Amino acid sequence: MQRLEPPDTHYLSSAIGWLELGSLAEAKAELGRIGGAQQNHPGVLEVRWTICAEEKNWEEGLQVARALVSAAPESASGWILQAYTLRRVRNGGLHQAWEALLPAFDRFPREAIIPFNLSCYACQMQQLEPARSWLRRAAEIGGKKKISQMALHEPDLEPLWDEIRQWDER
Repeated sequence: MQRLEPPDTHYLSSAIGWLELGSLAEAKAELGRIGGAQQNHPGVLEVRWTICAEEKNWEEGLQVARALVSAAPESASGWILQAYTLRRVRNGGLHQAWEALLPAFDRFPREAIIPFNLSCYACQMQQLEPARSWLRRAAEIGGKKKISQMALHEPDLEPLWDEIRQWDER
């Protein structure tokens, strides 16, 4: 993968700035200024995916996430975004998200968000034992306090909230 160079780095920074300001149209315009060869740069794809997510354009977001996995298979973000999108895309769902993210755990065993998200998916599929197991793995990797705080703010994990609140007592 080629390194992103000026002026493309400036366009990407501007796109991020516009995105932070809530101007999706301006962010898209800045991304459009990036040279064609760099449109599949992982940083560009991540910003493009964020725009799709803000627009709830899950069909395009899935294409972007898959391009990110292809462009940077050594990065966990593409795998995570692909699963997140598969959960929301038409004809997608929890099972598709689960199937897409499960192999990522073996590829990225030190990335706490992967078992955390697998726990969310399992919990929403009413598979509470696997959900507990994945959440414990996330806590081992990411730290019990941090993961419990995240979990208590994640509606997908609400069936486990009472148990998670007791983590501090153990």
